Amino acid sequence: MSRYLLALDQGTSSSRSIVFDAQGRIVAMAQREFRQIYPQPGWVEHDPREIWATQLATAQEALAKAKLKAGDVASIGITNQRETTVVWNRRTGEPVYNAIVWQDRRAEPTCAALRARGLEESFKRKTGLIVDAYFSGTKLKWILDNVAGARAAAEAGELAFGTVDSWLMWQLTGGAVHATDVSNASRTLMLNVHTNTWDEELLKLLDVPVAVLPAVFPSSHVYGHTKAELLGASLPIGGVAGDQQSALFGQACFRSGLAKNTYGTGCFMLMHTGGQFQTSANGLITTSAAQPTGTPEFAFEGSVFIGGAVVQWLRDGLHAIRASGEVQQLAQSVPDSGGVMFVPAFTGLGAPYWKPEARGAIVGLTRGSTVAHIARAALESIAFQSAALLQAMSVEGGPVAELRVDGGASVNDLLTRIFHEARVGRLVPRRVVIGISPPMPTEDCRCQSVRTRSWISVGLVGASSRRISAAGT
Repeated sequence: MSRYLLALDQGTSSSRSIVFDAQGRIVAMAQREFRQIYPQPGWVEHDPREIWATQLATAQEALAKAKLKAGDVASIGITNQRETTVVWNRRTGEPVYNAIVWQDRRAEPTCAALRARGLEESFKRKTGLIVDAYFSGTKLKWILDNVAGARAAAEAGELAFGTVDSWLMWQLTGGAVHATDVSNASRTLMLNVHTNTWDEELLKLLDVPVAVLPAVFPSSHVYGHTKAELLGASLPIGGVAGDQQSALFGQACFRSGLAKNTYGTGCFMLMHTGGQFQTSANGLITTSAAQPTGTPEFAFEGSVFIGGAVVQWLRDGLHAIRASGEVQQLAQSVPDSGGVMFVPAFTGLGAPYWKPEARGAIVGLTRGSTVAHIARAALESIAFQSAALLQAMSVEGGPVAELRVDGGASVNDLLTRIFHEARVGRLVPRRVVIGISPPMPTEDCRCQSVRTRSWISVGLVGASSRRISAAGT
């Protein structure tokens, strides 16, 4: 009897695979980073071949570490970085261009033109999203308009578009499946989230041919089966969800009013709103939650583009630390930031400000400022951006009684303390539940898995959790 699950966790900076037993316990795990490509300021790309190669390698490695054969695995689940856009040739399976990452801003002129035509309300009414280069639709349009021969090939039905989940399923099934789930499709600016179908009007506005689009299914669905030679047996792909909706589900936020914040490459706060579609007047977007059935479910979302990535910048750009885990010790070596303020708008500002033209800044420097003050200001920037999201979310949905927190940076005690001390009055939740996962060698810590026709949450809430009283209550 197959008693294990294999979760493929494809993130912004690394690919990871995790084997779970029937009780949701981690049996084995493997992870590999891949290149971040920056062709010019504001542009961020990944090589789709590297995404696939690292994901397959970690799946094989995780099974080997667990000393399991593929036949021991009941199902595969996929969770993935959202919005990142891949276009490939249906016949050859080769990408026509690098994946354009969710952080990429090159499509902002297209977005500005749509907003200038007064079309943002049409998109918001149907998709819950604002018109911003963050989302996939304008990235897809850029590829079709700028890659030689791409538009003609797309209109001829020769190309396929997908977010990373679609790309992985295509590869896993040898091209037999071109599909996505509602949580990923809802991030494209092309899905009518009321009906969970591609919207003809929006496709015309974006000049996207319907022939390139994947089929859309509920998050819990048997999408297809993997090629046997990849893992040693043909396995069902039993569920798919975008990483943040997966975290919302994994944190057991199943009903209206429950919220979570994930400290990953960015910071993403989601609050479930049930079956009710609501729009925000305070800089939040409305997104489809992970949906076990075909019934639409929704959530408010606030997206911070640079969260844990600012720590990566301290490591790789400023060379202030050798490993991301060193940032807390460095920041704690000073009592405060010494007046230094860090605005990590490397790719613009997301919710609740939505300022695509903004760029990063460090201000308040004096002769007494040190790299430790900058590190502390960097952690403060993560906490303050999250506090702004919480304030907006509390205004929209009422006071948040409990905020469930996960992601690699959630184990940083200094960061969580700064967040608790961020004064947002009575809008601070009465308590914060911090989901502590087993130690991971990366900042981007998501341990959600999808199970065939059912869901499990793993290691995020329960005996391993800590409950900390929030300041100001």
